Order: sequence, then C-alpha cells, then structure tokens
Amino acid sequence: MRISVIGCGYLGAVHAACMAKLGHEVIGIDVDEQKIGALSEARSPFFEPGLDQLLKNVQETGRLSFTLDMAEAEGSGVHFICVGTPQKYGENGADLSHVNAAMEALLPYVRPDDIIVGKSTVPVGTAARLSIILAEHEPRAHLVWNPEFLREGHAVKDTLSPDRLVYGVADGSDDHAAVSVLDEVYAAPLSSGTPRLVTDLPTAELVKAAANSFLATKISFINAMAEVCEAAGADVTRLADAIGMDDRIGRKFLNAGIGFGGGCLPKDIRAFMARAGELGADQALTFLREVDAINMRRRTRVVELTRELCGGSLLGQHITVLGAAFKPESDDVRDSPALSIAAQLQLQGAVVTVTDPKALKNAAKRFPELRYEPDLDSAIGGADALLLLTEWQQYRELDPFDVSSGVAGLRILDGRNVLDADKWRAAGWHYRGLGRP
Repeated sequence: MRISVIGCGYLGAVHAACMAKLGHEVIGIDVDEQKIGALSEARSPFFEPGLDQLLKNVQETGRLSFTLDMAEAEGSGVHFICVGTPQKYGENGADLSHVNAAMEALLPYVRPDDIIVGKSTVPVGTAARLSIILAEHEPRAHLVWNPEFLREGHAVKDTLSPDRLVYGVADGSDDHAAVSVLDEVYAAPLSSGTPRLVTDLPTAELVKAAANSFLATKISFINAMAEVCEAAGADVTRLADAIGMDDRIGRKFLNAGIGFGGGCLPKDIRAFMARAGELGADQALTFLREVDAINMRRRTRVVELTRELCGGSLLGQHITVLGAAFKPESDDVRDSPALSIAAQLQLQGAVVTVTDPKALKNAAKRFPELRYEPDLDSAIGGADALLLLTEWQQYRELDPFDVSSGVAGLRILDGRNVLDADKWRAAGWHYRGLGRP
C-alpha cells in the first residue's frame, strides 16, 4: 500500500520506517527541515536502538522517502497523523495545535475512500471533532483512531510486533470500511498473532490515556510504599517482590526510584485530568493528582537523601549524576527526573557534573547551566558522591572496587535500586538506596 506519515518525531519516524519494513511504500512528511534532512540520509534525529540501521535498510529498497511537501501525501490511501501533543504552557491540558495543523494541511490532498489514521495521543472527543472537519471536505473519506503503545528504547520492536492493535472507528463495528484497510496495513503482525480490538472513537482515544494513567499509578504506588518503608526500616524491593507474586498485581512497574518522566506519562495524566474536568467527570480522576504529586515528591526526596549522604550539607560538594535521559536506551530528556534533581542540587550549592551515554546534547539545551562530561571516568574523578539516576547498563555494571580509586568520597545513592548493595558496602562505600534500610 502507499502510506503517508505526517510528523516524523519519535513516533512518526519509527512508524514510517517500520511500515516500509512491512512492505508498504511510505512517504514521511514534516515541517522541520533539519529533521527531514537527517532522515533522508538514513540518520535518526534522536537516539532509538536499531532505528538508524532500519532506516538504511528500507531506504535502500526505495520504499521509504521523506519530504517537507505535504502535496506528496496525495495518492496515498492511508495517512497516519503522528505529530506531538505536548502539555500546554502553564496548563495541564494537551496542546492540539500540531494535530489541527496537520489535519488542515492534509485535507486538500485527501481523496474519496482515503483513510486518515490518528496515532497521536489526544484528549477524548478530538477524533469526533476531526471527523466533522473531514466530512465537510471529503464525506467519502474515513477517520479512525489507532493509538500507539511504544516504549522508547523498544519502539522498533513495539511497532513491528505490537502487543495489541486498537482501531477506533465511527460506528465501533468490525464491518466498518476502514477496518479491512488497516488489517491490510498490519497484515504481518496480525498474521503473527497480534490481537486486534475494534472500538468506537472515544474508547480508542481513552485507551492510551487509561493505560498510561494505570502505569503511572503503579509507579507512584510503589514509590509511596518506599516512603513508608524508609520510615519503618523495611525494604521496598523485597516488598515489591512479595506483592508482585500475586498475579492480580504483577511485578512489572513496581520498581521504586526517582519517579517517572519523559514525554508521555507526566503530560498524559495531566491532560487526562484536564479533559475529565471539561467533561464534568473530574471527581473520577482526583487520585491522579496524588499520583502526580508523589512522583514529583521523589525528586525532592533524592535531594534530601543526597544532603544526608554528604553529611548534612550540599555546599561545595562535588556530585556526579550518572544519567540525564529519563530512561536508559534513549536520549529523551523531557521532564527527566535525573536532570531536575541535578539542577536542584546545584541550586543548593553543590558542584554538579552530569554524564550520560546519549543524552548530553539534549540535556545541555534544557539545562545549559549544568556541567556535562561525556567521559565516564572523567565525570567520576574527584566526586564526593555519585548518584545513579538513569539505569544505563554500563552504570549497573560499575565495579565498586575499580571506581574507588578515582573518587574523593565513597558515597553512592542508587536512585533506581539496581546495584548490589552488599557488594558496594563490602568495597567500603556508604551505599544508600530508595526505600531500603
């Protein structure tokens, strides 16, 4: 099939490359000249494992190209809208300006029987509004909503082999004309056993918001338990192991730490609350306010623990922060807890050095006042304390005996509870985890 993908950021670039990998002819469209230039040369404008090689492979087949010209979308039978929906400045709601602009720019090139597929995470009701706009322009075209469930760091795999596919169509029926078209788009994963669910438009829009809210709640729950464990002298990691054995609960996402960040969970739960308020259902989601508050409180708690680790004062302490990205295998620093903590430490008088394998360039744009060091040994050298805040594998594998020789003080705060506490203590380190004795 011939497919257009409008928006070539984290979602769109991966989606375009993967659709070409599945055998479709794909044109990726974006307004960012630098982004399109990089993608046209098979270079991803962001770090995502496996994406550069995938871009190279599919571009060699001639099935994938990128352009700034929306007119190139004409002739595609399926148009995916993959633009960002960031949080509004100063508000909790989602900024839909990119979605609206993409739809407006695409409409002149939509033909009868074309399928416009929304993948962006939007407030419920957006699809119905866009359907009216589409019907006024081309009543024989169809708009459907097909939410994405990508994990940064695993986006290629999650697109080629998704754990489920959700189609939101106007009548919620499997007989809707768009369903068979999307089944053709996703023929490969469907043939491999990927489950597919057809819903109405509002339900499809709510799936992503509900899923992210549940995951955020689970993370904040175990972080709340970490606070209780610290007060009681208990170990949150063993607590999580025990309750995670209950298959109604499960162990995934029960890892206490510095909290969640990134471009999805924080803004999505806030947009969900804002939209529920507009619908008169704000009381149903009041618990998400506490979920958000617990998450933000983790950052302050890490600063407090670091002060304790440094003997009661941060003034003049040389602290090395291991990790800037909000998660490993990503260069994404949007709402990164690690960077937020680093900035708070510096404001309170510490001399902070941040290191990360991939995210320093993006980090420097967000927090130019911090000091960044790409070389791990140089970053650690002379540090009074180390803070592991992003669980990159190379940080998890650090040998406490080897690291001892380069630092000024044997103090480490494990913000992700991924290190072997006994091993670090045996090497003479003052080890501190979160929610652990």
